[in-house]
Amino acid sequence: MARETETPAVKLEELDLGYLALFVGMRINELTLEAVHEAGFAGLRHAHGFVFQHLMEGPRSISELAALLEVTQQAASKTVAELEQLGFIEKTPSEDARVRRVRLSARGRAAVEKGRASRDELQKRFERIHGKRAIEDARELLAKVLTSLGGAEAVRSRRIRMPR
Repeated sequence: MARETETPAVKLEELDLGYLALFVGMRINELTLEAVHEAGFAGLRHAHGFVFQHLMEGPRSISELAALLEVTQQAASKTVAELEQLGFIEKTPSEDARVRRVRLSARGRAAVEKGRASRDELQKRFERIHGKRAIEDARELLAKVLTSLGGAEAVRSRRIRMPR
């Protein structure tokens, strides 16, 4: 009888910085989304955050969102309709009746605030467990690495692209 070979355990300390940062970010996003859902904001997915980032500055047209998200107008419209049905986005008046503009609703802004509060709680937890200086050093290092890779401006200007 053939024995199944066990996959050797991954040694976290041997992973490169990119994977470690990715996996930490993914886990933080999972925990944040769980907290948002538990607070009554059901239906939100990680991908919705990419739409939210572009509505933080104010209303946008579907065309603007599509361009910023680098998706088709149909894809942007579908996501907006979903978020609108869930109550996170609402229509807003437009100077041109042919142009559909949307913004975050009060519920959408509340979901963003809950997400931020959850991330803040996690940050404080990390500082308690690992020490404030260690967390500050880690953040500074990751910011420098991001800058050295040419990715800082996209973050500063809220122009993070959805993973492909």
